[in-house]
Amino acid sequence: MTQRLSTLLIAGATACVLAAPVGAQTLDQLLDETKAAASRQTAENKQREDTFRANRNQQRQLLSQARAALQAEEDKSDRLKNAFDENEQTLAELETVLNERMGNLGEMFGVVRQVSNDFKGKVEGSIVSAQLPGREEFLGTLAQRKELPNIPELQQLWYEVQRELTEQGKVTKFTADILRPNGEIDRAQEVTRVGVFNAISGGKFLQWQEPSTDHKQGILAELERQPPGRFLGLVGGFEGAAAGTAEPMAVDFTRGVILSLVVQTKTWAERLGIGDGVLSEMGDAGLIGYVIMAIGLLGLAVAAFRGVLLFTKGMAISSQLKKSAPDSGNALGRVLAVYAENPDADVETLELKLDEAILRETGPLESGLSFIKMLYVIAPLLGLLGTVVGMIGTFQAITLFGTGDPKMMAGGISQALITTVLGLCVAIPLTFLHSLLQSRSRALIQILEEQSAGIVARIAEKQDGVAV
Repeated sequence: MTQRLSTLLIAGATACVLAAPVGAQTLDQLLDETKAAASRQTAENKQREDTFRANRNQQRQLLSQARAALQAEEDKSDRLKNAFDENEQTLAELETVLNERMGNLGEMFGVVRQVSNDFKGKVEGSIVSAQLPGREEFLGTLAQRKELPNIPELQQLWYEVQRELTEQGKVTKFTADILRPNGEIDRAQEVTRVGVFNAISGGKFLQWQEPSTDHKQGILAELERQPPGRFLGLVGGFEGAAAGTAEPMAVDFTRGVILSLVVQTKTWAERLGIGDGVLSEMGDAGLIGYVIMAIGLLGLAVAAFRGVLLFTKGMAISSQLKKSAPDSGNALGRVLAVYAENPDADVETLELKLDEAILRETGPLESGLSFIKMLYVIAPLLGLLGTVVGMIGTFQAITLFGTGDPKMMAGGISQALITTVLGLCVAIPLTFLHSLLQSRSRALIQILEEQSAGIVARIAEKQDGVAV
């Protein structure tokens, strides 16, 4: 430190010499001024040293105070850490005691939460919620509760479960909003609920839609397609039944699952591709099915025409049997006219002429029957063709997609069966009509042959001199 001060004094003196005023005119004046400057510099240095010493003592005091404060804080930290450790140990001991004392209550709390959550799902899917909305909010809150439920909440849970069970056995009428298939909502419509299984309104079956973004409370929706008439026919009588009376009603015990599948079942018109009296879209039977139906309609038209024709011809022949004079307007009259036009012909000649006349009348009576026969033979063959085509499609589906999804094979199997059914449905009535028309035609031809044989017999007896 002393060496450093000496260096500073020398530097100061040097600076005073260098900074000596330029006003000194003599060496003495310069010496005096240098001496005075050195004195001032010494005084300033001394003052600086005193100030430095004073500050050093103060800083030492501050350092001591800081060290004392640090020690105090460290002591406080140690005390707090010890207190924290003691509290942790105490807390663990208290939690152990709490768990031991909760015992069965904790298990019961878990059961309550699980039951509440499960029952909430059932309530949301229950059709009873259309009549009693808002129950799922309480159950959802109880299922998410982290504290033990109190007695009123447990009683409320028991009450809701009991009420759901009770409503399952009731047939109730109430008012609710109904969502129509076109998207419109009819407000406050009267609904009849059959337990938790079915809901009907206005002669239509309804379906419960669970809460969603559009309908937060859920809503009853009219089925876009209603089940077949044998089920719908029960709805009207059931809705109008008086209290205390019994009416038959179709009940879906799966709570709408079977009903939703039933309404998806295709009708025969849809399977055949016929909607609203016209061809709507290609049905399950495909093009072969349309061909079979066309054959059936053509066969029925031909059979009807031939039936009317044979009926009128039969009536004319029956009328001719009651007359003595032949009438050329019917087949029998034209056959009898052969005898009237050749009264003197011998038996052989007359027999040949009568055979010719009968052959001429047989053609119109039997015309069209072969065509009907051809149709009822072709129809089942086309059905067999459709069966083969359908099975080919089925095997192609199996090749491409395997047998994991039966729906992929349903199209081919349906075509195979529908075309077979169509072929048989066309062939069976056409076979019956053909047999009926053929029997009628043969009966009329037999009348012609009997009358012709009678004429020949009378002529033969006359020529042999035997009176008829």
